[in-house]
Amino acid sequence: MPLSNDIVLRPRFKIEIPRYNEAVLSDFENTKTIQSEFIITRIDDHVYIRFPKHKQKFWSPQLHLEINSIDENSCILRGLFGPNPTVWTLFMFLHFLIAGLFIAFSIWTYTNWSLKQGFAVQASVTILMILIWVVLYFAGSIGKASSISEMRTLNDFMHEVLGHKKSPD
Repeated sequence: MPLSNDIVLRPRFKIEIPRYNEAVLSDFENTKTIQSEFIITRIDDHVYIRFPKHKQKFWSPQLHLEINSIDENSCILRGLFGPNPTVWTLFMFLHFLIAGLFIAFSIWTYTNWSLKQGFAVQASVTILMILIWVVLYFAGSIGKASSISEMRTLNDFMHEVLGHKKSPD
């Protein structure tokens, strides 16, 4: 599973499995009771695999799997790696806050420029919002890069439960 795409902060993948989806979901349910390295939660056709609290860091990823039936002999597994939902919500809130401030200060800057009034402060804050957004983007990229080994561990565990060979790097 390639994780080298620098633009995608939450890598996704899709695997077609030649088994009924309930059988695959049962494998994850059964694995939950016989191992303690991961916390496995199942809600309907969704499986969440995460590290226990004592192993988690701020950017520790979790793996969200959605296992949907295609027919009685096959299913499709869609996976999404991402940080803890609380961390992701905070991260997105900050992005929207910065975007809102950027728009507001851009409008204020343009208005003052149109009225031929001073706009240096407004323009400075507008540029500052761009710089903060870039910093947030790189913070997310660094967080993703620091958790690649954990993503590979989650990916390998998923393939182990599915009965596949270890994933290629």
